[in-house]
Amino acid sequence: MNFDIQTMGPRTGEFLFSEANGGRSREAVRINAGAGKLVAGTLLALLTAANAGIATADGGNTGNGTMGAITVGNDALTGTYVLTITEAAADAGTFSLVDPFGAVVGTGTVGVAFSGGGLAFTLADGATDFAVDDVFTIAVNAGIGEWVAYDDDGANDGRRAATGVLYAAVDATEADATGVAIVRDAEVITSKVVGLDAAGIVDLLALGIVTR
Repeated sequence: MNFDIQTMGPRTGEFLFSEANGGRSREAVRINAGAGKLVAGTLLALLTAANAGIATADGGNTGNGTMGAITVGNDALTGTYVLTITEAAADAGTFSLVDPFGAVVGTGTVGVAFSGGGLAFTLADGATDFAVDDVFTIAVNAGIGEWVAYDDDGANDGRRAATGVLYAAVDATEADATGVAIVRDAEVITSKVVGLDAAGIVDLLALGIVTR
């Protein structure tokens, strides 16, 4: 079987010259949804911007209650959560919350503080009660603690500081993805680190990652 080496792309770990024994150089990381398809050897950065969540009521809802301020914790996933009213009641009702992967992360009561799936909020009752299947979507950016491709000219949310190198390719186009990064005590091949620049070299050196 013949392979076109030029079109195969970077291979897993081929950027590594050496690493510490016992896997000490490696760390499991969560790549931020929307980061796209990242190849092995991509220079990474840890997001440090504040988490955020924005709720939108479906236009076909019967009830006119509103979502209060949303607290997004580091356990939240970047993507769209869906809240659905499952039982209607006068000045109340119950709902379920589904995460971006379609998993139910909790159930709650209208007018009562809810916490689950990394989110905390209160769905307030309105002048018109909610009906079964009324829906809110919650767009969540759970950036803190997640990783993206390094970009020294990007937003000032942490991505300007290189903090590791992706060991194997991941696809975080639609949702968060798990991966492995080299984050300390290693030697890497300069020409095989994707997105590396002079500032990135300095950042890596501070982590004990030497470019050769």
